Amino acid sequence: MLTITHVPASQHESDAVRARMQQVFSDPPVLDGDAELRPLLPETGGVPATWVTSGGATIEDGVTVYVHGGGFSFSNPAMERIMACRLSKATGRPALAVDYRLAPAHPYPAAVEDVLAVHRSLLAQGVPAGKILLVGESAGGTLILSALLRLAAAGEPMPVGAVPVSPITDLAAKPAGNGRDSIDPAILGPIATQYLGEARPDQAPQSPIYGDPRGLPPMLLPVGGDEIVLDDARRFAEAAAGAGVPVEVDVYEGMPHAFHAAVLFAEDAHLPTAAAFLSRLTDWVTRLPAR
Repeated sequence: MLTITHVPASQHESDAVRARMQQVFSDPPVLDGDAELRPLLPETGGVPATWVTSGGATIEDGVTVYVHGGGFSFSNPAMERIMACRLSKATGRPALAVDYRLAPAHPYPAAVEDVLAVHRSLLAQGVPAGKILLVGESAGGTLILSALLRLAAAGEPMPVGAVPVSPITDLAAKPAGNGRDSIDPAILGPIATQYLGEARPDQAPQSPIYGDPRGLPPMLLPVGGDEIVLDDARRFAEAAAGAGVPVEVDVYEGMPHAFHAAVLFAEDAHLPTAAAFLSRLTDWVTRLPAR
């Protein structure tokens, strides 16, 4: 079943989000004072990762595995901890921010293997699959979809749900620019090349659109209405829904790639886009079937 919800925004709101995204490095956000950074389980599958807890969540509530974006090649641990903090509070679970290996030094399948290693380590330490949630943004959204396809193919336990935010699902595609996104479509080719290494762009699981989505868990797929990956994300959502996967697509009208970064700034919590992203995530998580 496929449900598409359009989240409206005024031009003023769109401009405010874009302006904040431009300031994210010159005026970086800070981690909430009530956030806790401490190990909750002894192992993370040999993959560097940071536990971030907010809102009183405990390991008994489950785990939100957070896989950052950055074109498969860039990491910003300070901001990733803040995003993990927001996700922990919104999902009601401790968040585990995964520091996967980066391209081009570590091309495919290194990053996917790291995500799988973290998931398997949680299971081995007693966290039920039905209490594990995967969240990834941009390249991180691609990675969690690739990991899910690998789990399905191997018949391994699935997490309770997945939230790929603005994922790139077809690394062979050449999206056309619309002049409204914050990224140039010309950069997607080089990003795909350095990530893939010797792997083909038109095969799964590296390009999730070419995989078999049967058996994947429920998904919430937020994407900006001005993103060059909008059609890419919709195609995957339609394919997954056609295979029986419950998929909810939230299209944030007038928003560019990485629009959800508005949630990084605590003082911006009043921005409708930030508030909607977090509240819709919370609502979707509470409606996940218990397993």
